[in-house]
Amino acid sequence: MNTIRLMLVSGLAVGTWMGLAPVAMGQADDAAAEALARKSGCLKCHSVTQKKDAPSYKEIAAKYKGQADAEKKLVAFVSTGSKIKIDGKEEEHDVLKTKNEAEARNVARWILTR
Repeated sequence: MNTIRLMLVSGLAVGTWMGLAPVAMGQADDAAAEALARKSGCLKCHSVTQKKDAPSYKEIAAKYKGQADAEKKLVAFVSTGSKIKIDGKEEEHDVLKTKNEAEARNVARWILTR
């Protein structure tokens, strides 16, 4: 009887942990993405919800909503120094301070889920 009870309790504990693991990992990914965005200076011009010198991440997410290749496009944009217009002048957009594609994809996903 004790063996069955132990198996049930162990199974519940593992099931609970596995159910919470994606939430915890998602938060860690969000924290890492935001930290990289801050380190890269993105939040000087962008805000999550408010327009600053550049569109908010909420506006960017809305622009890409429903596009199958949104993540790919955004990764390319934040990684290559694409041209942008600020006050009518064309400038080069700063790139993320990483060469790690997984980190760039994480930032793109973070922006797209705002």
